[in-house]
Formats: sequence, C-alpha cells, structure tokens
Amino acid sequence: MYQIGEFSKICQVSVKTLRYYDKIGVLRPLEVDRFTGYRYYDRAQLEKMLLIQKLKRYGFSLEEIQPLLSCGHDAFYQELRRQRDKLKDRLTELEAVLRELTLHLGSLERTDDKMNIPNGYEIKLTERPSMAVFSCRQRMGVDEFGKYFSTLYERISKEGLTPGGVVGAMYHDEEFHHESSDIELFVSVRERDRAEKVMDACQCAMTVHKGGYSTLNEAYAALVSWIDENGYQWDGAPCDIYTRGAWHNCKPQDWETEIYFPVRKRESAAR
Repeated sequence: MYQIGEFSKICQVSVKTLRYYDKIGVLRPLEVDRFTGYRYYDRAQLEKMLLIQKLKRYGFSLEEIQPLLSCGHDAFYQELRRQRDKLKDRLTELEAVLRELTLHLGSLERTDDKMNIPNGYEIKLTERPSMAVFSCRQRMGVDEFGKYFSTLYERISKEGLTPGGVVGAMYHDEEFHHESSDIELFVSVRERDRAEKVMDACQCAMTVHKGGYSTLNEAYAALVSWIDENGYQWDGAPCDIYTRGAWHNCKPQDWETEIYFPVRKRESAAR
C-alpha cells in the first residue's frame, strides 16, 4: 500500500486534493489508521485515480465524475459519447472564433483602428411577409427554445395542420436577458384559416447572419447602425427566422438566420 504522500507523488496531485476527494467521496483511501489518521491507498485506487484525471481532462466536473465511477458499461459509454459531441461542438465554435480573430488582426494591420471590426453584413430595406403561425409567448431563456419549439410542433400535429417551413423568434422586451426574456416563438402553418394568429407584413431592415448564434449580436449591431445612419427608427419587435440550423445536420458555421428589425422613417428625416 501507499501512504498519502507517496500516492500524491505517483499521481501528481497534491495531498490537499486527495483529502478533498476523500471528503466528497470521489476517492476514499483503502484504509485510515485509527491511531495516526494516516491514509493508505492501493494499486487499484491508483488506476481509479488515473481514470478520474482522464475524465477531468475530458471536461467532466467532479460532481459528474462521481456517478460515472460506479455506473455500468453502457451508461459510461453513452456519457463519454455525449461528452465527445460537446467537445466537438466547442471545437467548432473555437474554430469560428479563430477565423474572426484572424479577420480582426488583418483589419488592424490595414487600418490601425481597433474599433474597425469587419462584419460583412449586407443590409437591405424589405418587407417581412405576412405569416400564419402557431406561437408561444412567455418569459424564457434561449436555452429553452428547443423545448418550446417541440411543444409547438406537437400542437400543430394534434390539430392536423402542416408546418409551413418558417421557424422563428420575436423579442418583445426592451432589454435582452439570456436567461429570461419576453420571447415569442412561432412556427408557420400552411392552413392560414386555422392558424392561431396571422403576423402582419411590415417594413424591415433585414440582414442574414451566417454562423452560430453566439455572434448574432454582431448582426444586430450592424442593423442598428444602418437604421441610424439611414434616417430610420425601430418600429416594433425584432425577429429572427432560422432558415438553416442544427436540424439540417450541418455545422454551426453553415447555419443561417434572417434578422428583421421593423422600421419607419424618423420624423426629422421624413420632412
């Protein structure tokens, strides 16, 4: 058996860490001397410690690792597969960030202006078409979209209606909060006379965002700047329409989102 100091050297972790693992039940010593309080570990626990360290490298938290150590083969395999998929998504996002950083560096080399961030958004004035939809409006976080969209599709199916292919979100709050905002999700239906509501057509400043949702704010900023520079002002809730996403089995860098800001001419600009 190994004393805690020896075990610490072999595993390359501190004695403090080993004591903490004992305290939370992740890795308890095989034996504790009742007179001295010395902790002792054996070879099997060395293998367990190596597994714990590997799972930490994979991105699992200690809270997640503890049940993994005692679960069966199939459950362990499935958890590792899920974690692999998460890491692949994170890698894809990091690759997108690296591309953005490279563009920013190129801009700095040309202009010496750190605020000159290239965005490449083409903005146009257009009419957002009228849409017959089923919708769900309430306070929700963006991480809950999937759950509420599933509910909408279930309601549409229950009514025997046909989805029209338009999926989107409208943001009614004056301020946006990732965890909780007044958001209306909607799915279009072909049977206009049986829709829950009809969203009226309206004049909008519009652009297309390509890539993951974490950089939608850049498209919003480009739209707001265009609106101000061209003598318009907001005239309603912004709207995202998700024309291409994860459900198309494509990578985040290939996702496409149409963004609509309802606008009208500013009174001073209209005179």
